[in-house]
Amino acid sequence: MTSKTFGEQADIEGVKVQRLTKCPATFVTDPHDDTSVAIVEKTGPARTHLYFHEKITADNGAYNGIHPVKAIASHQENLAGLVARSLEALPRETLSGSAPLGAKITFAHHGAWTDRLKPDFISVTRGPGIRTALSSGLDTAKGLAVAWQIPMVGVHHMQAHALTPRLVYALDDANAEEGLRPKFPFLTLLVSGGHTLLVHSKALCEHSILAATTDIAIGDAIDKMARHILPTDLFDGKTMMYGRLLEQYAFPNGANDHRYSAPVSRAQEIKAKETEWGWALPVPLAETRTMQLSFSGLGSTIKRIREGQEIIEADQRTQMAREGMRVAFEHLASRVILALKDLRERCEDLDTLVVSGGVASNLFLRTVLRSYLDTRGFQHIQLAFPPVEFCTDNAAMIAWAGMEMYEDGWETALTCKPLRKWSIDPKAEDGGIMGAAGWERRTAGSRE
Repeated sequence: MTSKTFGEQADIEGVKVQRLTKCPATFVTDPHDDTSVAIVEKTGPARTHLYFHEKITADNGAYNGIHPVKAIASHQENLAGLVARSLEALPRETLSGSAPLGAKITFAHHGAWTDRLKPDFISVTRGPGIRTALSSGLDTAKGLAVAWQIPMVGVHHMQAHALTPRLVYALDDANAEEGLRPKFPFLTLLVSGGHTLLVHSKALCEHSILAATTDIAIGDAIDKMARHILPTDLFDGKTMMYGRLLEQYAFPNGANDHRYSAPVSRAQEIKAKETEWGWALPVPLAETRTMQLSFSGLGSTIKRIREGQEIIEADQRTQMAREGMRVAFEHLASRVILALKDLRERCEDLDTLVVSGGVASNLFLRTVLRSYLDTRGFQHIQLAFPPVEFCTDNAAMIAWAGMEMYEDGWETALTCKPLRKWSIDPKAEDGGIMGAAGWERRTAGSRE
């Protein structure tokens, strides 16, 4: 089965909007420690162009995790410079046609004044995340929206991850004449250091949570495993990509080292596999089929195994890394299969599983999910994994999500505040994406 997928754009009801967005820009800080800016132009119904995309990540290596003060300082130090560089990448003319009258901005460039196209609107991450970190990007976006007299769209971070494969599809020139994909509905597996959600994505703003972690996120669990398993000389005190280090250590030859086949039944799946060293990692929630996820036990078990050994050889470390990831990924896959079976019983057909977030860059996760789908009777389900640079938090995905919301007729009031908690599910207590205060319907004639 292929991993490339497709879809189409939602229709707009009751609002006249321009179908080809001239040149939106996004100035965005991550809800945690990434500062990123992108400039994107929508050049057709299923085609887009990326003019600029840069990201700077705060140096949190000394803290073994994100330090809020350090992250905020990084946003304050880097965001203005990224915005300044991005202005130089703004086009003088659009790829999709001439610019509207008055749609130019003037700024100094290499000692001379230059004209560039004014963005149609600004997208920015509004939540969920650390409020003080979000405020850096939100305040910058508000200032530019006022200065340029253009709308702003406050984007839901997890919605942006779910929509990322649609951005990737639109960036591929070969898809220019086809409808936007993946098409709703599809399943979305959002896996990162801060979130683990299995979501039924039915429409642009309708994402029903089918399963969520009851303790820690899968990315956090993998990072903890890495710190217990990997030799200390692999840590340079700067990188926080512990999961990537663990994958490289476990599978130095990439997919050639995987040699994996999914269990054919639930009984095989929940049976702990004892290694030649006498230890086995417990299968999370083995005694239940409840639609929940749990990862905290894996790190603590590995920690106990390690503390019981004064010396551990490289081959045992390698096996521990592989087993830790296998158990975690099979736990994810088991809930995907349960969800697909339930949807099939209710005759709700879909053909795509989107996997997004930082952990989606793990090639072994891709192997496990593909093997599970093929083994359990879901060979027709296509996997949509964004390229590595779009798996982790980035401004391009925020630009795209804002573009979809803008074209659906929405913008955000400048009175909006950053949101620490913000559900993606409309059935949640806060009303999900559209439950947040500040959404406004775009008026006819806005920048058309």
